[in-house]
Amino acid sequence: MVKEQKNGKQIVISPITRIEGHAQVTIFLKDDDTVRDARFQVTDFRGFEKFTEGRPFYEMPGITSRACGICPVSHLLASAKACDAIVGVSPPKTAIMLRRLMHMGQLIQSHALNFYYLSSPDLLLGMDADPAVRNVFGLIEKQPEFARQGIRLRKFGQELIEKIAGKRIHSSDWILPGGAKWPLTKERADYLLSNLPEAQESALKTIALFKKWLEGFDEEVENFGNFPTYYMGLVTADGGLEHYDGKIRIMDKNGKIVAECIEPTKYNEFIGEAVEPWSYMKFPYFKPIGYPDGAYRVGPLARLNVASYCDTPLADQELKEFKKLGKNGVVQSTFHYHYARLIELLFCVETAKKLLEDPEILSEHVTSKAMVNNYEGVGVAEAPRGTLIHHYKVDPQGLITWNNMVIATEHNNIAYNMAITQVAKKYVKAKQLQEGMLNRVEAVIRAFDPCLSCATHAVGNMPLDIKLVDADGKLVDRKIR
Repeated sequence: MVKEQKNGKQIVISPITRIEGHAQVTIFLKDDDTVRDARFQVTDFRGFEKFTEGRPFYEMPGITSRACGICPVSHLLASAKACDAIVGVSPPKTAIMLRRLMHMGQLIQSHALNFYYLSSPDLLLGMDADPAVRNVFGLIEKQPEFARQGIRLRKFGQELIEKIAGKRIHSSDWILPGGAKWPLTKERADYLLSNLPEAQESALKTIALFKKWLEGFDEEVENFGNFPTYYMGLVTADGGLEHYDGKIRIMDKNGKIVAECIEPTKYNEFIGEAVEPWSYMKFPYFKPIGYPDGAYRVGPLARLNVASYCDTPLADQELKEFKKLGKNGVVQSTFHYHYARLIELLFCVETAKKLLEDPEILSEHVTSKAMVNNYEGVGVAEAPRGTLIHHYKVDPQGLITWNNMVIATEHNNIAYNMAITQVAKKYVKAKQLQEGMLNRVEAVIRAFDPCLSCATHAVGNMPLDIKLVDADGKLVDRKIR
């Protein structure tokens, strides 16, 4: 809808569909009705950082995982790692293996959700298709076997979590500072192993199919958030793809490593957090460059850009193909988040197989017990959508006195706004406005796969925007705090 406002004409897309959470896009037009700018505006607020103050530190995994029903495991792990640092102990090897395995399930089910349920309707049914059929139900009708693969893959990821931790969602009863509460049984491990071949076959088939689709999306690859930024992700000591532990690596647009092997506890030396009055989501940026020019991206695309290898045979083969899509091995187009997501899904299936076949995964030694030994702890893990940071401070009794959570989705916030502006300028024609034009703006956001329920909390004063609108929809007054 085109609206006349005091500051010119605007097109508002609200709500954005097929994403997790609530947001809108406002497209600002010039006098000649061409696009001037666009903003990705997160419109709900949740204050996990503030209302956790005063809670015992050991409750934090259970509390913070409630930020999201899509990626609660990522919050569980980042929070538990921060609590591990507070008690000053390392979990037993088997507990770490089980945490990693649980995380593979998280990544598999989340990546399957985005690709098959949220993004594929655009890719298979068409960006301009009728919204009444451009959804998962239309996908099931047109491509039933493809849709079945997505459903089965997501089920496998959820079962990995359930067999380890007892529940598919909010399984906080299992994890605790210092490890886990119970081991994995052989019966459950055998069940998961029996389902691995199907999961791997589905992942390989989908990658092969997507690479065929790419031939018909040259224009989208060129225009869907295709611009240079920095990239950030966890890597192993020698630069391998990592999701649970490791150190932070930041790379520039040319493939040069500008911050190598940063200890996660030192994240705030490199990452700043800005706020804007028009969104409840923070705007992290690369400090040496400043805000907003220090835009960087995280998530599957960024992780594959910064990683030198995957360390599983099938994913390594795909990584080589992926890196050919970018200059100096750096892939810039946001459209290729889809390809990167599928490669990670394959990697996670392969990694789950390696973990489940290791006899030590069945050890009953899964807990290291301790009390508060440090008054501060940082936990970092790679959520499906990117690097997730939990940073806690406690008093001598172990009560939280300060909490900062840098959510995976937030890291991409500057890039979201760059991407929707690029797509809007390319496709949106206000004088001949069509639904498919606006869907392309939404589609580039889906490629990032934001999870806004996790990400909606700002530092400093909570921005408050009150609009008074008359019966005709005309803006009468507005107050911003």
